[in-house]
Amino acid sequence: MQKPENQSGNIKATGIVAQPVSVTRKMAASLPGLRELAVSKGLKMHHLGAGYPHPEVTDPRKFLTHKTRYYQHLADKEGINDAEQLPEYLRESYSYTDTLGPKSVREKFGQVYGADWNVKMDPDLLVPTVGATGGISLLCSLFERSGEPLAFITDAPTYAGFLARASLGHQTKIYSVEMDAEGPLIASLRSQIEQARADGRFVPFYYTVPDGHNPAGFSFSQARRESILAVMREYGLLVVEDAPYIYINYAEEAERPESFLSMAPKQSVHLFTGSKIGFPGPRVGFLYSEAVMDISGGETASLRDLVVTEASSDILFQNPEALYGLEALLHDENMVLRASLWPVAEDKLAVYRENRQIMLDGFERELGKYPDKFTWTHPGAGFFTVFSFQDDSVVCDEGFVSDLASNYGIVVIPMYPFYPDDAKSRNPKAGLNELRLSFCFSESQGEARRNDLKESVQAFCDAVKKLSDIY
Repeated sequence: MQKPENQSGNIKATGIVAQPVSVTRKMAASLPGLRELAVSKGLKMHHLGAGYPHPEVTDPRKFLTHKTRYYQHLADKEGINDAEQLPEYLRESYSYTDTLGPKSVREKFGQVYGADWNVKMDPDLLVPTVGATGGISLLCSLFERSGEPLAFITDAPTYAGFLARASLGHQTKIYSVEMDAEGPLIASLRSQIEQARADGRFVPFYYTVPDGHNPAGFSFSQARRESILAVMREYGLLVVEDAPYIYINYAEEAERPESFLSMAPKQSVHLFTGSKIGFPGPRVGFLYSEAVMDISGGETASLRDLVVTEASSDILFQNPEALYGLEALLHDENMVLRASLWPVAEDKLAVYRENRQIMLDGFERELGKYPDKFTWTHPGAGFFTVFSFQDDSVVCDEGFVSDLASNYGIVVIPMYPFYPDDAKSRNPKAGLNELRLSFCFSESQGEARRNDLKESVQAFCDAVKKLSDIY
């Protein structure tokens, strides 16, 4: 009898390469066991790792009541009095819709969001996405389609979701750029673009999170943003602006830097998500760009047209009910279109601003006298601060964070997995002295939330002092 070619009996999948599991996924998977171990030692678990929206600001009950009232408002506008007559919004919400979704949602979102960021947004250039991560996937897929060697430029460190998606392209290589306290180093940005081109790769864009950078825990300065745009224009690249925390901003209005969207809509791709300002579950997002691309055959095409074609092959039919939910959020209690989304954001900011201050005050009180031992970023936006050990003997690897969880009850995320491979090649110790700490999430609310976060910060400070031989 002839032996089967596949001795293992498993299904063949030639060409598929297993991708590494992100450290956040590993921590989530190991957390139940670590929690059980910590509890067996009489320890309380302290959540300083999860970058989730806080349950205190994502309770959907008030929103659902508002959405129901808005839907009735739409029916009233149609003049529907017959209970048997189907309102247009309801028909559209549960029918097929095209790749761009209901036009009214794009029109109203463009009007309100554009007013906030001083841009006259064309609703036909707004492409619905499955959160901002869906926009990342569309862009990567669009440029991968040519089959030519690609280079995506990004920060060192960068968002784990971008690393995971960009790494799927077999013809793609990530070229990363070190940062200082204002953003990417401009000389390094130029150098990496030139090196990628010298390596025979097409470079379509530079990807970043300029406001509340995940995971770096700071926002780019206005001057650095202007320098980045100058480089993009010089080399003919797009800047992809991932903006999940653009409204989760702690700076005074006059001190907030401009978005790339408002500075250069023809040179940028803006990725919006409703996950932080609204609700994470519906996964509502938009991609917006006014860029025009040179394509094969000496022709040109709008980036919007190229992305819509790509989106049609990915998610042909958007979820219209989720999009109409965003439309409801764009209206106030009187069903009047809002002039701005900042009042909506303020409901969230009240919690995050308070949490941020609790963490920073605790660090300053407990660790401020040891600047030779510890430093941390002061986030102008977002959910995170990066905590750094100045002592090289402290190595923040997976074993270190597992020990923090099992021996001290403290859940944190190490920074080294957020550094692309080329950054680790340049510096094998990249991120190994850093932790990403989040102040956004806890399992409690109100005064209990405040007390729990204070307790968590105190427990963390006590632990790092002990690990640094200060006790």
